[in-house]
Amino acid sequence: MREHLERIGNADIVIGIPSFNNARTIGHVVRAIHAGLAKYFPEHKAVIVNSDGGSTDGTMDVVHNSSIEDFNSILLHHRVEPVSKIAFPYSGIPGKGSAFRTIFEIAEVLGAKACAVFDSDLRSITPEWVELLVTPILKGGYDYVSPLYHRHKFDGTITNSIVYPLTRTLYGKRVRQPIGGDFGFSGSLAQFYLTKDVWQTDVARFGIDIWMTTTAIANGFKVTQSFLGAKIHDAKDPGADLSSMLYQVVSATFELMETYAEVWLQVHGTEPVPTFGFEYTVGLEPVNVNTARMLNTFREGIRNLGDIWLDILGAGDFGEIERLGALPDSEFHFPAGLWVQVVYDYALAYHKRKMPVEHLIKSMTPLYIGKTASFILQAKDMGQMEADAEIEKLCQEFENRKHYLVTNWK
Repeated sequence: MREHLERIGNADIVIGIPSFNNARTIGHVVRAIHAGLAKYFPEHKAVIVNSDGGSTDGTMDVVHNSSIEDFNSILLHHRVEPVSKIAFPYSGIPGKGSAFRTIFEIAEVLGAKACAVFDSDLRSITPEWVELLVTPILKGGYDYVSPLYHRHKFDGTITNSIVYPLTRTLYGKRVRQPIGGDFGFSGSLAQFYLTKDVWQTDVARFGIDIWMTTTAIANGFKVTQSFLGAKIHDAKDPGADLSSMLYQVVSATFELMETYAEVWLQVHGTEPVPTFGFEYTVGLEPVNVNTARMLNTFREGIRNLGDIWLDILGAGDFGEIERLGALPDSEFHFPAGLWVQVVYDYALAYHKRKMPVEHLIKSMTPLYIGKTASFILQAKDMGQMEADAEIEKLCQEFENRKHYLVTNWK
């Protein structure tokens, strides 16, 4: 690897694609990135890095063999500078964060000015995504570009009900997709990431997205977001354990609260961040949800986890949860204020180490499912703008009640 990098010498742009058994989709991603570099950055020296987590389906072979031979055929000029490609297996803790660390290291060695990373299972990526994530870095002076996607109103509920309102309230920046997966960042921010001692932790396994966003904001780097349209990628395994996904995202978010408590305890109010790209409405695949089954899970949680919830939430809020469980499905509504108290009380229980972390956060799953079912019942006849307005109301509730978190944290 060192010899390969010495031959390349330096690069203006480094594009990273972490992968694991994505042979079916990664060729399209590589070709879209090639086309984006050719069309928008023909005079910049660029390197595409595929950091692979041990694929056995020929993913790395597809990367080596994927290129656009004749740029003129897609109305592009030939590049002034050629694109180098590096595909290699990385070593270390298996996970997306470990792959990113290697991409950061390559960017540092090559002296890259701008970098971007893209998921390897994207089906909706276009050449414009490269321009939208890299140009704000190269020409706008930004250090971090978060993605802004158009998503179905029932998609991304962990982001909508926990991660977005919480990170926005804590750090004061309204970054809409803090765990989006596709990001742009400056070479100097990549170097800063490498100074952080997190690579033997859960960040290296599954917490890298929220860690990158929060680290950039909390350390005063210049942050923006770019509208990329719809994000369509390989469907996740419907049999996958939802509580594991919730644990991965929420544990990383809560741990970052510990790291940056001195920052967020001083933040009052929030402000929007600049947005690049032309926002437009796109057709979205429907998301089918069984709310009756979700509400059964919520009620089972009251029966099975009542003692834990009582300890974390206190008698008053737990009484409200019990009252919700007695409602018929047609009348079920999880108030926004009560949900904010639940999230804040769980963050405080994490801070005070009330029980083992995994047990703590997985006990939150039925509460989250109940809140999600409530939103789906409330928003089923709403248009996208109305549904977004409900998420904005939830964010305001998080902001209005931040003093409760601050007071009890101290």
